[in-house]
Amino acid sequence: METNGVSLTPEQARAALADTEHVRVSTTALSATPWPTWFFITLTLYVAALPLVLGGIVADRDWLLPRPAWTGIMLTITALHGALLAVAAKTWREKTGVALRVDVLPKRATVPLVIGLPLLMVGAPFAFRATGRPAWLIAASLLGAAASVGFHLAFVRLHRRST
Repeated sequence: METNGVSLTPEQARAALADTEHVRVSTTALSATPWPTWFFITLTLYVAALPLVLGGIVADRDWLLPRPAWTGIMLTITALHGALLAVAAKTWREKTGVALRVDVLPKRATVPLVIGLPLLMVGAPFAFRATGRPAWLIAASLLGAAASVGFHLAFVRLHRRST
């Protein structure tokens, strides 16, 4: 076998393929590595706060705080979350050379989350507006936080399995 004018023996070719496979497995393991713990915690807090803040924004009348205060809180926590996401992604890329990825998780887990979590986060505030019962917001906060923790644990398990 000749590559770029260099002749390889079958053993050398197999070794090169094994090295390539090792790099692929290492990259997959790094890609499946969980978010940094500090970011996982801030993400969980953001997901837990989102239904409550949206509930305050869509309420018929002022609920706990005036509507402009809820809007300010929403803008602030969203900007803060976006900035922390950028910092986490940049730091992780510099540390590992691999971007943070969600696509390494099985689709049977990610598709329901990608569809269900936004419905939960937005649906609960509208259910609160229609009924006036804050239990909708509390339930959505708890379910969102549980989903965040569950996804983090899935990343941890996937990472352990691939290393």
